[in-house]
Amino acid sequence: MARGRSQGSKRPSMFEVARLAGVSHQTVSRVINHSPDVSDATRAKVQAAIEELDYRPSNSARALASSRSRTIGLVAGGVNYFGPVSSITSIESIARDHGLFMSVMMVDESNCAQADFEQLCENFLQQNVDAFIFLTPTDAMFEAACKAQVSQPRVIVTSTHGALRADEVLGRSPDSSRLAFTGIDQWGAVQEVARLLALRGHRTALYMAGPSGWRDATTRLDSWRQAAKKYRIRTAVVRSQTWQARESYALMNHLIDERGMTGRALPSAVVTANDNQAVGAARALHEHGLRIPQDISIVGFDDIPTVDNMYPPLTTVRPRFADLGAATMRQVLALMNQGEQAHFPTTHHGVGLIGTDVVLRSSLGHAVRH
Repeated sequence: MARGRSQGSKRPSMFEVARLAGVSHQTVSRVINHSPDVSDATRAKVQAAIEELDYRPSNSARALASSRSRTIGLVAGGVNYFGPVSSITSIESIARDHGLFMSVMMVDESNCAQADFEQLCENFLQQNVDAFIFLTPTDAMFEAACKAQVSQPRVIVTSTHGALRADEVLGRSPDSSRLAFTGIDQWGAVQEVARLLALRGHRTALYMAGPSGWRDATTRLDSWRQAAKKYRIRTAVVRSQTWQARESYALMNHLIDERGMTGRALPSAVVTANDNQAVGAARALHEHGLRIPQDISIVGFDDIPTVDNMYPPLTTVRPRFADLGAATMRQVLALMNQGEQAHFPTTHHGVGLIGTDVVLRSSLGHAVRH
């Protein structure tokens, strides 16, 4: 049972923990900082003393003892969208489990100049951060993160395709041992979507792409084009300027009206680059009296909350964001010489990739003849 402290009493020190455990204060410090150079028996004694005294180490004391701040600087773009927010949540949770503090700065991913990015990094350096994590959904952010003038280890969370590839950056980096890339296997996810459509007899499909400059959008579109050719799906592509449902609603309305005037048949399926787009497209289809999936199927990407309660529930891709957070933090710790590197089932263009799951719901049916 912990001795505890009365309100206003003096906080127990590391030296008191060492005295109670019968070890040196350096040993207590090693236990607190998760050093492997402590036997299991000694570690158990120290932990028991910590619990009995209700000792809580301060970050400043740990930093002095270990020459580390135990703080990770995270610069994130795309925080208005489900994917980046889910990634941040997962990364922060894993960092906390390792006794690390996450300092987060959010930026406008579409308007992030190199000078702005360098200033963000300088703000973090004043906090003496031990490493950086950069969530870079756009080409502009990705290039800025790769060029950032920092010597600390950095892990860049990104997509595999865009204006600049990760393996190109690694190939010309003077110290690639302090740089790593992680992401979601979006290429493989779209390939699986196309395969499932082909199995259900779909030979025509509309693909609604995301905004140019977004690496997710580029990766998914490039994969779709290859997969459509592979599975002999005749495809038309429309590109949104945003990820928003209101734009996909307008685009879908325009397509339906155009096909109605020309007498051309609608495709048997609509594949969207994210779930917001699927919501807008589905609304337009419903308002024109088209049934999903009896008349036309629809598939999204991200598995955002509530799409399982759409009418009908949406078939979509579910990225494994929790696994991405764990792998990203493991890469950070490995670059800091505090553990082994993460194992990735797939690596593409220099990016270690975490898998996805296609969640089959009733919005995807078998193809119908128009």
